[in-house]
Amino acid sequence: MAAAMKITLLALAAMAILSTASATTYNVGEPAGAWDFGINYGSWASSKKFIPGDSIVFKYSPQAHDVLEVSKADYDSCSAASPITTLKTGNDVVALPATGTRYFICGFAGHCTAGMKVAIDVVSASSPSTPLSPAPASGPGASNSPPPPSPSSATSVRVTAGLGLVVLLAGLLA
Repeated sequence: MAAAMKITLLALAAMAILSTASATTYNVGEPAGAWDFGINYGSWASSKKFIPGDSIVFKYSPQAHDVLEVSKADYDSCSAASPITTLKTGNDVVALPATGTRYFICGFAGHCTAGMKVAIDVVSASSPSTPLSPAPASGPGASNSPPPPSPSSATSVRVTAGLGLVVLLAGLLA
């Protein structure tokens, strides 16, 4: 009876640890800045691995920008005419509950065409962390060579939580 109770509690603790450890919050445009001009959001997004349960945060001046979630067609054409969602607080958190691509633009006139747009590709946790085909390079000095690998805080949190769970299990079963 005590062993069954111990296993049940252990399973509940493991589920709680794994569910909180796998969610990561990303500030859009970090570490260079926020939702503003001068950031290559395509490069920023492709350097991240977004999985279900993660969140993204758009930080900006509400007097200067907003965030519209739009369809792919509206993203491609920078059309703010039919947004799915309009965010205007300057500190907008967007949950990413499922796989798929989500499209965001700044709805202020000319901002999207000036580069304030980002596509967030949410993939399953078991998907490879690098894109299968890189976006074409553009601009002076652009290159399609991959950037040097950098440590991901999201990955390290997930690995640390996984190792912590193993240690917890070993201690409880001993």
